[in-house]
Amino acid sequence: MTKKLEGTVTLVTGASSGIGEATAVALADEGARVALVARRRDRLEALAERLGGAGTALVIEADVTDQAQAENAVARTVEEFGRLDTLVNNAGVMLLGPIVGAPVEEWQRMVNLNVLGLLYCTHAALPHLLTAAEGEPRSVADVVNVSSVAGRVARLNSGVYNATKHGVGAFSESLRQEVTARHVRVTLIEPGATATELAFHNRPEILEGMAQTFGGIEIMQAEDIAEAVRYAVTQPRRVAVNEILIRPTEQER
Repeated sequence: MTKKLEGTVTLVTGASSGIGEATAVALADEGARVALVARRRDRLEALAERLGGAGTALVIEADVTDQAQAENAVARTVEEFGRLDTLVNNAGVMLLGPIVGAPVEEWQRMVNLNVLGLLYCTHAALPHLLTAAEGEPRSVADVVNVSSVAGRVARLNSGVYNATKHGVGAFSESLRQEVTARHVRVTLIEPGATATELAFHNRPEILEGMAQTFGGIEIMQAEDIAEAVRYAVTQPRRVAVNEILIRPTEQER
């Protein structure tokens, strides 16, 4: 039985852990060859071995907040695998806390990765995605942007993170309108509380508050989000899944 993504190529940013790693596994399982992009080469190499080695996975150590590195990651993917059908913009950082007195460098990190990194990768990938959508094997291509519930609901002590994720949502919808008639689908994934490394970049006092908020509920696993991505990109050409809001059952907002 032919797998749904057989003959296609996917690039996943932030692939060294969490949602990115789980998504790479899920899409490789559907037959895609996968370019794994992140800064931690050792983790990427271990993942590549799990996926079957050089024929299936390409390790690209890169910091996508640097435009040249983002562009090179896309170029290397196409050079090695010959095409690009799916881009999963997953790399991101969540640094929470009050706006008053905030460390501005935290804001800069979030804007650089959550917004600019996503824009750089998308801009570089679009010509290849448009080409892939014109022919076999699927005559469709996909951009998947991993956002957050924070892209829907503004919350106290989440101001700049909210701003970056609302920006991702606005960009995704504008891009969708621009390229959908050319069969490049744009999907926005908005996860709620998920067990990944994302929270651990926060200051200790912020982590304590998060534990109080989410400590009493069963949060999601990275694989749950990866399944949402798999669902979106394996739909028939005639179906575009534009937005998926996915939260733990017990998460109220």
